[in-house]
Amino acid sequence: MGTHTHSAGSSAHAARLHSHRARARAKRPNPLLRGVAKVILTPFFRAYFRLHGTGFEHLPRRGPLLLAANHRSFLDPFVIGALVHRPVHFVAKRELFARRWQAWLLSRLGAFPIDRGASDEEAMATARAILRRGGCVLIFPEGTRVRRGPLREPHRGVGRLALETGAPVAPIAVIGTDQVRRHGRIRPRRVTLRCGRPLRFPTDRAPAPRTAAMATERVWACVELQWQWLGGAPAAREGRPAGADPAAAPAAAGPPRAPDSERAGVA
Repeated sequence: MGTHTHSAGSSAHAARLHSHRARARAKRPNPLLRGVAKVILTPFFRAYFRLHGTGFEHLPRRGPLLLAANHRSFLDPFVIGALVHRPVHFVAKRELFARRWQAWLLSRLGAFPIDRGASDEEAMATARAILRRGGCVLIFPEGTRVRRGPLREPHRGVGRLALETGAPVAPIAVIGTDQVRRHGRIRPRRVTLRCGRPLRFPTDRAPAPRTAAMATERVWACVELQWQWLGGAPAAREGRPAGADPAAAPAAAGPPRAPDSERAGVA
């Protein structure tokens, strides 16, 4: 009986996760809740965290847009949303949707669930649907929060989405949010963001995994340039551009097709 009850509970939770994704595909974030959050949180972030962002004037205010950022804290989607002048959908780990009130609030603010560490095709389909109806999606290609040190290797979901939808991709670096929360307390720490010019890729409705990986590398190189510009530790890897202006990302990219040789991943 216990097993049956657990199975029924799991099925109900899965159905709720599906409904949150379906809502994100069909609707923008709730304008009233978003407006209240913007009015309250933006001045708070600017005063308490000395929030400062540069380069966000490069972002288009309408049409499909993909935001790719590094991930240091639960605050990241909210500080990014405070600086972007349009509604933003963002991915959040499915565990955050376990409590109904929290799931309702996150869903209305634009979040949709993703299964971290797995190839979550439903989350990818949700992001595609939002972009194809002209929405804005924020993803964290590292796949999880990285507390300290240089940026992690990205999953290739961002490159896949960019190629499949033709949406421009804006590279964003966030620094300082990892210092905000300690032992359950929210501390006043400086938070700085830098946004590069959006990159554009030719549309490919069925990109090979290698092609998606190459597009992801192009995007992530620009994220790392923003990160290093803010004083972040560089990653010790070969093949990255050096000495370029982080804000001046190339206007177009056309990675060649290659054999289907890598496992599909999710941002």
